[in-house]
Amino acid sequence: MLTLSLTTLLILTLLLGSGVWIAFALIGTAWLALTLFTGFAPGPILASDFWGASYGWDLTALPMFIWMGEILFRSGLADNMFRGLSPWLRRIPGRLLHTNIIGSGMFAAVCGSSAATCATVGKMTLPELERRGYDSRMAIGTLASAATLGLLIPPSIMLIVYGVVTEQSISRLFIAGIGPGLMILTLFMGYLMLWALLKGNRAGLTGEAGPRLALGEKLRHSLSLLPILALIGGIIASIYGGLASPTEAASMGVVLSMAIARRNGHFDRTIFRDSLFAAVRTACMIAFIIAGASFLTSAMGFTQLPMQLARTIGEMGLSPGMLLLALTLLLLGMGCFLDGISLILLVTAIIMPLVEAAGFDLIWFGIYLVVVVEMSQITPPVGFNLFVIQGLTGKDIMTITRATLPFFLLMLLAIVLLHRFPEVALYLPRAMN
Repeated sequence: MLTLSLTTLLILTLLLGSGVWIAFALIGTAWLALTLFTGFAPGPILASDFWGASYGWDLTALPMFIWMGEILFRSGLADNMFRGLSPWLRRIPGRLLHTNIIGSGMFAAVCGSSAATCATVGKMTLPELERRGYDSRMAIGTLASAATLGLLIPPSIMLIVYGVVTEQSISRLFIAGIGPGLMILTLFMGYLMLWALLKGNRAGLTGEAGPRLALGEKLRHSLSLLPILALIGGIIASIYGGLASPTEAASMGVVLSMAIARRNGHFDRTIFRDSLFAAVRTACMIAFIIAGASFLTSAMGFTQLPMQLARTIGEMGLSPGMLLLALTLLLLGMGCFLDGISLILLVTAIIMPLVEAAGFDLIWFGIYLVVVVEMSQITPPVGFNLFVIQGLTGKDIMTITRATLPFFLLMLLAIVLLHRFPEVALYLPRAMN
């Protein structure tokens, strides 16, 4: 088993390090593993897995949610959120810095992309927060970290991918992501308020609060939030209430996102074309990686590596907590070099037998896995949100990384809480039964 493990890891590392497309790296690793360590012909297995990974109905929701996010990305939504939220935050410790956290959470709920959330909200909030004198380090940290919730709060592209490859209910995964997503938002906002109370207000780092508005003016500004709240509520309610499948809800989301963009005056033929092409490119890339990961999963099954690995670790007698700690350290290390989708697919291809043998609920494990992937979005050298922030601010990666460190530690705390209190993720899915 050691020879097989080391050879497979070496092949995958060399292919990824050489700059080969991730899908081709997965395919190449699987092909060589089958050729070197089994007597099975790789060609028929590759053809079967590519077909099986490409025609699933659940996978249809993926390009639709991506298209919805691309439309909203171009619709001026971030400007509406800032205008609607800022009047209500002037008296809360941390003041308008909370717009990064709440705004990212709201946009994440309809976008599903961490990088798109970071770029869209950041284009609006960072210049305004800088103009009002807010601490730039905290503004960067709150934005980069809260934007990762685009991977967890439904509709989540990561959860769709995980659900497809592990054959878990996407509806149940979506509902399971609500509780942990709100928990992480609360941790972020609580830390920001504590920071403001202990340091920010005294040091003059929380900037201007903005003009005091009458209640009627606040309500009028909040009207700009109604379309996006209706879209979020409609998608989640239709799935949770059993009125629509995730694919049907995604299709309606595309139509409603077009209506929102049209209402904001940011929808024309060019935006329609650009958003459609961007969605097709992203969806094809993800589908290709899924197909490659499916082939790798089959290859690992034929080589018996996952089962042998699970048996070996099982014989070590690790408790579920220690196993989770080991997996977290492994995934964080891998996340420094792989994007989120590739990490999820690689994990499900190799260690799922180990996870099942340890008795973890697969719905819960999917949420845990996405939270770890969120953390990898703000860890160098391949933290995509760090690159987005660097493009927006021009600051170096290490400065941005230091700004996100407290929120990275809060995500670690969230994993501990999820382990101690799994009902945070499982209560709503179980209530669906």
